[in-house]
Amino acid sequence: MSKVIVQRYTTDNPISLMGEEAGICWNADTTDEEKNFKRGLNCLQSGHLRVAEYVQIYLVLDGYSARVIREFYTHIGGSPTRLQESTRYVDCANFDYVVPHSIFKDESTLNSYKDIMSNIQEGYAKLQEAGVPKEDIANMLPLGMSTKVVVRTNLRHLMDMSKQRLCTRAYWEYRNLMHDIIEELSYHSDEWDYLVNDYHIFKRKCEELGYCPESKSCGYIEKLKERNLSER
Repeated sequence: MSKVIVQRYTTDNPISLMGEEAGICWNADTTDEEKNFKRGLNCLQSGHLRVAEYVQIYLVLDGYSARVIREFYTHIGGSPTRLQESTRYVDCANFDYVVPHSIFKDESTLNSYKDIMSNIQEGYAKLQEAGVPKEDIANMLPLGMSTKVVVRTNLRHLMDMSKQRLCTRAYWEYRNLMHDIIEELSYHSDEWDYLVNDYHIFKRKCEELGYCPESKSCGYIEKLKERNLSER
């Protein structure tokens, strides 16, 4: 079962923090929390996103596949850092793994998938019994194996990631991961709840641009526009 844990080191009041940091540079009154909050929103609305890098986010990503975590690493902007569960020191003989939805289409396909994973687990155990170091046996571990990662990132980096990875054409597990991160952040504090559910800080790139820049569009933005028009 995959899950996201927002660690206690995460910034509790991201909007107020952004407003205070900006206010210092503007020689404004930063003792008033209401003004800090409004100033932080103004920075977001104006696209002054350097201050969003001050908002620190600490996450535990647990139970997602090594494959999707490898894709997660491709987003390196904003100087994030991370540590991943070690295959050198952790005994992975009975590793858990992710089963894609398409594998469940019939029992035969699911059994074949499970058999493959079982064979890898058995092979791992045999090599371990033969005295092969775990760091070398790890070469046979599948990308579908679940793993655990601790991540430190920031709001600007996560906003940028959401533009690409909330897209319908993104890999399904990455979309799930992004939704899990966003949902858990919304529970962290009132300001996070406002950013996620009211301000809608995390959005697909087509929502921000007003059109889809992809050569093969999923049609989401057109359907969204049609729905908005019908609700007027």
